[in-house]
Amino acid sequence: MTDTPPVGGQPAAPTPAPSVGLPTGPVDAPEGPPAPLWDRMRGDPQYAPEHLALEAVRRLGPEAVQWAGRARTEQPGVSADVLADQAARKFVNLARLSGAVSGAAGLPGAVIDVGVLAWTQARMVLHIAAAYDVDPVHSDRATELLVLQRVHKVAESARLALGVAAGRERADALFGLGGQRPFGRVMLQLGIRLAQMAGVRAAKRMVAKIVPGAAIVLGTWANSSATKDLAQRSRAVYRSRGTSVPEPRHP
Repeated sequence: MTDTPPVGGQPAAPTPAPSVGLPTGPVDAPEGPPAPLWDRMRGDPQYAPEHLALEAVRRLGPEAVQWAGRARTEQPGVSADVLADQAARKFVNLARLSGAVSGAAGLPGAVIDVGVLAWTQARMVLHIAAAYDVDPVHSDRATELLVLQRVHKVAESARLALGVAAGRERADALFGLGGQRPFGRVMLQLGIRLAQMAGVRAAKRMVAKIVPGAAIVLGTWANSSATKDLAQRSRAVYRSRGTSVPEPRHP
């Protein structure tokens, strides 16, 4: 597979080699963030998007590789644009459902909703990359996820934040991280960071949704609209092998 230059117009840093030894059997990709990732994000909510991006490439990239290979076998001669459109439609439909994942009132349910939406969107981006023969298991995809999802403005800042998150992940595995901070404050910060990643347009409205007692389930229209916008940006970037990414939203 080919790879893309970094998005955001920044000089390229030394690029790690693409992952090797992909599984040959069917990949069991989780429909939402796995439990260890939730633990990691709760322990380090400031870097929740970075932790999610790293885990998405590890856990969802191999699925995207297999999907693209299978689709090309089943649809000989299919174009990359058609495959990308198929991926976008599939995950926009899943995004419509993700707003009612928890079905529960209160802060934890809202955080689960936006976390599942951000995960679904990351899964879509990796499938679109695979449709254009861009390696979805390469570490650069985590950088591009954060820029495409407008968590960071340019690739260089995303890459630095991913390095911090990866370092904290290693430290947590060795020593454990963080003290006992108030649960509500942690969950509120986590929800806001994940909402930013998932493309929730109105920050004030999102805060209202994740305060206990407020209406907390994201609307299906908001989910699908944000996911469609992300699909368009992803297709543009990977179709041209990644030259620039739109500026970040300002709530």
